Amino acid sequence: MDQTQRPEAPTRRIRVIVNPASGGNRRDRNAIDRVREGLGDGAEVLPWTPGRPLTWKGGEKPDIVVAAGGDGTVSALAAELIGSGTPLAVLPLGTFNYFARGLGYSEDPETAARQILDGEAHAIRVGTVNGTPFLNNASLGLYPHVLRERERTYDRWGRHRLAAHWSVVRSFVRFRQPLSITLDRGEGPETRESALVFVARSAYQLERFGIEGGEAISDDAFAVLIARATTRGALARVIARLTARRAREGRDYDMLSADDMTITLHRRDRALLAHDGEKRVEHSPFRFRMDPRPLTVILPGEAT
Repeated sequence: MDQTQRPEAPTRRIRVIVNPASGGNRRDRNAIDRVREGLGDGAEVLPWTPGRPLTWKGGEKPDIVVAAGGDGTVSALAAELIGSGTPLAVLPLGTFNYFARGLGYSEDPETAARQILDGEAHAIRVGTVNGTPFLNNASLGLYPHVLRERERTYDRWGRHRLAAHWSVVRSFVRFRQPLSITLDRGEGPETRESALVFVARSAYQLERFGIEGGEAISDDAFAVLIARATTRGALARVIARLTARRAREGRDYDMLSADDMTITLHRRDRALLAHDGEKRVEHSPFRFRMDPRPLTVILPGEAT
């Protein structure tokens, strides 16, 4: 009889990062406990507040870092890990989870844990706007105001998708004036007026609305959607068509591709900027570039 035994694989150091400021509910805490158990003895849950340095006990770098949260938490953690070579995995706990869904992660904690353990490390490119990295999208115009209204609605009624859709209605009613911009992709300036400029790095998010642009993203560039709407009525039609996956390039929006682009505002010197669900007031101009540093992610394995 062959007495040869296969040596046990070394325990991997896995750190599950949670943002205490995100206000996780009982469901989220239960999901975090379940995924930690599924990841094995080497897993540890650590709190971390975005904006603070990400440090490890004893200076020992983990084998995998798991972002437990929504797109904002994942994006903030990714910004800390870009160029480090430390792989990032995701436990999706947000409302939409575009990045996690785009990679193929399950929202079931046990399944996500198996996907992480069976997954493979892969380097991807991310975008930046004025030096801040983003994974899914960055935008100017109506959408940042939708996000601001959504947070107000969440604070009052809770984090539900119906509340997210209601924030779109309220933001639309308050729409007053389109953006007047100059856009430069290195081929000469283009002057535009639009209610929305949406700079995408998530093919999954575009596909969800029936919008093409995945080829630009595969080519390590941005898919830039510029809505043709400049009035409230035209904007209502575009929103309705996007929701129904019936929006068409050339009628409702223009689609551009760029890996380095600058947008300069007219009539104002600053605007509300959104990126991966977060928002802030930023001064013009806005420079969008692909980050030269790779972000290493765990592509989920097939959970069985």
